[in-house]
Amino acid sequence: MRVLGIETSCDETGVALYDTDRGLLSDALYSQVAMHADFGGVVPELASRDHVRKLLPLIDTVLCEAGLTRSELDGIAYTAGPGLVGALMVGASTAHGMARALGIPVLGVHHMEGHLLAPMLEETPPEFPFVALLVSGGHTQLIKVEGIGQYTLLGESVDDAAGEAFDKVAKMLSLPYPGGPSVSKLAESGTEGRFRFPRPMTDRPGLDFSFSGLKTHTLTTLKTLESNGTLDEQARADVAWAFEDAVVDTLAIKCRRALKETGYTRLVVAGGVSANRRLRRYLSDVMTKQSAHVFYPDLRFCTDNGAMIALAGALRMKAGEHDHATMFTTPRWPLAELHPPGFQKA
Repeated sequence: MRVLGIETSCDETGVALYDTDRGLLSDALYSQVAMHADFGGVVPELASRDHVRKLLPLIDTVLCEAGLTRSELDGIAYTAGPGLVGALMVGASTAHGMARALGIPVLGVHHMEGHLLAPMLEETPPEFPFVALLVSGGHTQLIKVEGIGQYTLLGESVDDAAGEAFDKVAKMLSLPYPGGPSVSKLAESGTEGRFRFPRPMTDRPGLDFSFSGLKTHTLTTLKTLESNGTLDEQARADVAWAFEDAVVDTLAIKCRRALKETGYTRLVVAGGVSANRRLRRYLSDVMTKQSAHVFYPDLRFCTDNGAMIALAGALRMKAGEHDHATMFTTPRWPLAELHPPGFQKA
């Protein structure tokens, strides 16, 4: 089954073609980061307009690279949510219009399920069951995964997501958008141990996260250094190092707890922050000591992309699931509301 995947939930326009027999055939991505950088974050209206400009040319590019025509598609999957509602509607309307014209099924896919399943695009994919850490600009969640659509929320952030905290700290440090890569790059020249920031909510039971206090601690440290006249470039790097170290250690502590609680030995880490190199190194070391295995998507599939949507859509559509005539989008959509594939949505 050949499924076209469309991702337009935020500031990346992603398109891919996935074949359930041959795997990923082609993919293309256009990032709006440069356009939004001047504003320090995503401007929803600009994002929607850019998706309109880029989506159809990217679809043609993906089909050309795969050597296929639109008439050879068996289905179309699109991101239905969560995300920016205007951006979601661009992908949804395009998918429904194409599917109706071609007489093929169409399916709205959960954005975070796409991230969760992205490591299955790799040569050595994880087997069920596993614990998934979904960590991005909008989400920080630990999920017990027993199969596709069989998800139990173990813990989540009660305030800022990890990626959101990176973006806000980047602004404190006068670093460019997006914040995660900028903070990590600055942290590379930081001094280990000069500052030690708190590991929030690790001194109590549970699997929830909180990064708001860590963000405030970072701001307080910077203001203290500034008032003392010692906020030079090295101090900024040392603060970035301490902040990143605290986030990574906090995520690792909660992952260890989740594996112990479930008894699982496989951890999947996905979402934009999963591209963080220090997080990858640290978790790999921790999981090895715990006799567990950690799986990541390829770096190009950590951020939003069409390949993960094509994969998630193909797995569900192969089981007979598809949208009815009504276009479906929702800016808020809890992952726990999903169901196993195999039946049609009402």
